[in-house]
Amino acid sequence: MIEGGLDALELHPVVIPMRHRFRRVDTREAVLIRGPGGWGEFSPFPEYPPEVTTRWLAAALELACADLPEPGRDRVAVNASIPAVAPEVATALARESGARAAKVKVGDPGDSEEDDLARIEAVAAAIGEGGQIRLDVNASWDLDTAVKRLRNLEGFDLQYVEQPVATAEEMKRLKDEVSVPIAADELVRNSPDPLAVLEEGAPDVLVLKVQPMGGVSRVLELASRCPVPVTISSALETSVGIYGGLLAASLIGEAGWAHGLGTVALFEGDSTLDPLVAIDGYIEVRRPEPTPELLERWKPERDLSADMLRRVRAAAEVLT
Repeated sequence: MIEGGLDALELHPVVIPMRHRFRRVDTREAVLIRGPGGWGEFSPFPEYPPEVTTRWLAAALELACADLPEPGRDRVAVNASIPAVAPEVATALARESGARAAKVKVGDPGDSEEDDLARIEAVAAAIGEGGQIRLDVNASWDLDTAVKRLRNLEGFDLQYVEQPVATAEEMKRLKDEVSVPIAADELVRNSPDPLAVLEEGAPDVLVLKVQPMGGVSRVLELASRCPVPVTISSALETSVGIYGGLLAASLIGEAGWAHGLGTVALFEGDSTLDPLVAIDGYIEVRRPEPTPELLERWKPERDLSADMLRRVRAAAEVLT
């Protein structure tokens, strides 16, 4: 924590509607923090306890208060992010991103295998020949379901499937049964030793997220020790928080590798008039400045605002 603690910083709660429901989220709550180094973002999901959200606060304070490295590249390739939506909506989202890679949400509660297939087919047609399809399952399949569904999808030549099963043991067994590369997400960010999954489940790709991992510096340190490709992904931040992901992505890996940072396009608005959205599949690595009028526009009603600020202070107590 900086000298003077949170009282030395500006805290601005905002609540921004989503264009499409994403992982059961219709609105996104964030506290934007202005410090001596610029703006940071604290936006853990409301159900997370302080023992978890303390990492999100560490990431926010790093952006707001620390000296950050200069970007390694001036733009970052991103995948289109496709929620569990109807095929025609999936088509529109893929096309408007201009991306040559797309991550498609599958395995959502209430969706059938046919629903997932229709969404994947729509996105594959939208991005065209030579495009790359990634799937995100959020650990919602059991092992038998994962084997069956991934075998049925082999014709799509998937780049990888993200967290198809819940445990490292299941992941390791799944790799023996299917040819699709496997990426680990929840097994990385929920572990006290994020890189342990490399031995336990042997994924082909690691997904790292700046806020859940505790900041840009922590993500860069983990990526430097990772022997497999790394995708820097969004935790559904506004443009203020997405900058941290873009900065990390600009400093690692290959220039053409797509990262999962194109999610500002899923919001109805943003805290800045110059949001970090993809153009032709790339996002410029630049630090946005929140607009006072938009901070006021998205300011929540008093009780929710007070609750959001309490969450910040609860995380701060754990952090200190």
